Amino acid sequence: MKKKQLLLPFVMATTVLLAACGSNATSEPTEDDNSNSTTEETYAIGMSQIVEHASLDDARTGFQDALADNGLVEGKNVTYDYQNAQNDPSTNTTIAQNLVSASPDLIFANSTPSAQALLSATSEIPIIFTSVTDPVGSQLVPSLDEPDANITGTMDAHPDAIPNTLSFIKDELGGTNIGLLYNAGEQNSVAQVNNVETIMEELGLTAVKATVSSSADVKQAAESLVGQIDAFYIVTDNTVVSAIETVVDVANTADIPLLTAELDSIGRGAFAAYGFNYYDIGYEAGQIAAEILLEGKQPSDFPVQYPQNLKLVINKTAAEEMGVELKDSWDDIAEYVE
Repeated sequence: MKKKQLLLPFVMATTVLLAACGSNATSEPTEDDNSNSTTEETYAIGMSQIVEHASLDDARTGFQDALADNGLVEGKNVTYDYQNAQNDPSTNTTIAQNLVSASPDLIFANSTPSAQALLSATSEIPIIFTSVTDPVGSQLVPSLDEPDANITGTMDAHPDAIPNTLSFIKDELGGTNIGLLYNAGEQNSVAQVNNVETIMEELGLTAVKATVSSSADVKQAAESLVGQIDAFYIVTDNTVVSAIETVVDVANTADIPLLTAELDSIGRGAFAAYGFNYYDIGYEAGQIAAEILLEGKQPSDFPVQYPQNLKLVINKTAAEEMGVELKDSWDDIAEYVE
């Protein structure tokens, strides 16, 4: 009996000790365990787009692809909060305020109105824009070379695009009266049209203008120009481009060549464009964003960029629909699509 009583305290002590050891095995990792673990940094990116159409959608895809190529992959280490204003100014402002309130690491602005609303909402969060024609005139940056703020990006205008297009209309198509459709409430469009008119005067061409306030107005505005013009030239106006098919219908019916300032409309029925791919300028904007997020650079470190690749593209099917006879001499200066 005494022997059992002596063993009892020993057994109880041993049980407590083992229990204590078992508790450590299932608790939080020890200091040694933590030293072998790594936590990948994640990033939150807001995205504001003024309206849904192919050009802006391609720019957004290019932006995300550039980040993915730099190791920032959605669902792995980056999240996107994409919001579209559907061309409503009030919604555009609300989206900017909501994105800023969420305090993301960076915001992507896809259009001039998107960038303007975001810059009004924050002076701290980095903003990278694309699909902006006149960053200085729209008061996004004081100069292209020195943004000097929390915003920079890539433009959807090339200095040679408009002169080349207008010269082509005059010299190759024999046009003198050019129809311009645009939203007079969009700074991006007003700046382009002013530039177009200046170059037209130098070339001896005449601008015949019609303005719209929504995509529903585009077809009627295009029809109002029939009989007055030799060709349509559509600048990178978000309202008109979002309804470009209606202008194509009018141009086909009236046999009026339709030229645009961006290449994406070629696939939607336009005849020709001296332009660039919106995917490319979106990708270039994404490269800037990647350096800001991964290397700690600031938007002010990056001058605003022009599109890097400018080319003439002609849609053969559209040419036939609009009564344009293709010339052999164009083979040396143009790229053709069906």
